[in-house]
Amino acid sequence: MGKTALITGGSSGIGAAISQALARQGYNIAVGCHSHSSVERGGSAVVAHCRELGVQAECFVADVSDFLGCASMVKGVADLFGGIDVLVNCAGVTRDGPIARMSEEHYDTVMDVNLKGAFSAIRHVTPLMMKQRSGAIVNISSVVGITGNRGQSNYAASKAGLIGLTKSVARELGSRGITCNAVAPGYIQTAMTDTMPEKAKEAILSTTALGRAGTPEEVADAVVFLVRNGYITGQVLVVDGGMTM
Repeated sequence: MGKTALITGGSSGIGAAISQALARQGYNIAVGCHSHSSVERGGSAVVAHCRELGVQAECFVADVSDFLGCASMVKGVADLFGGIDVLVNCAGVTRDGPIARMSEEHYDTVMDVNLKGAFSAIRHVTPLMMKQRSGAIVNISSVVGITGNRGQSNYAASKAGLIGLTKSVARELGSRGITCNAVAPGYIQTAMTDTMPEKAKEAILSTTALGRAGTPEEVADAVVFLVRNGYITGQVLVVDGGMTM
């Protein structure tokens, strides 16, 4: 049936670009969607585009912050496609605000989706990859997980946690032929960043060497590179136009 890639948060933005990029590499695509409305808003279109590229593709609905829901999604993908060769953890949310006024709920929500969600997906995919003695895991972190950012203590903590998770998983699973890496995007033009005030956008762009926003496709290219290279593991590939160098 060919190789299969599961992309959580694969219905929009960076996740959609990754889904399509891996489809162009010949992978069957499992698009992880948070809800049925996510399927309608973008998941179905991503699946249709992947199928046009000549691969099998389906949407799978699961809240990655739900450990058992994540298990059900992984089982569904493996049952349909016969296995999982690539896992990309792209599902993520923001609940920005100053630390002095941040609610426990906003902190927990971001950590549960961004960090626990990645752990859960890796936890349930790992036995499959260990059995086949091969696999590639890519976690979508962020430059703020490296530098921190005002008003994003919860988001930065979750993305920094992903880097630690990446390195630990890489050390643990390397002997089984499984790689685990992270991609840390900078300012990438998506529907989420389009809502930012123009002054905020200009301030961010002024810090980049290239002087422009990145595209979801450029992040997807980095993911494909890490998936294709079997001798890179435990690394963080920064895709930020020179923002953090």
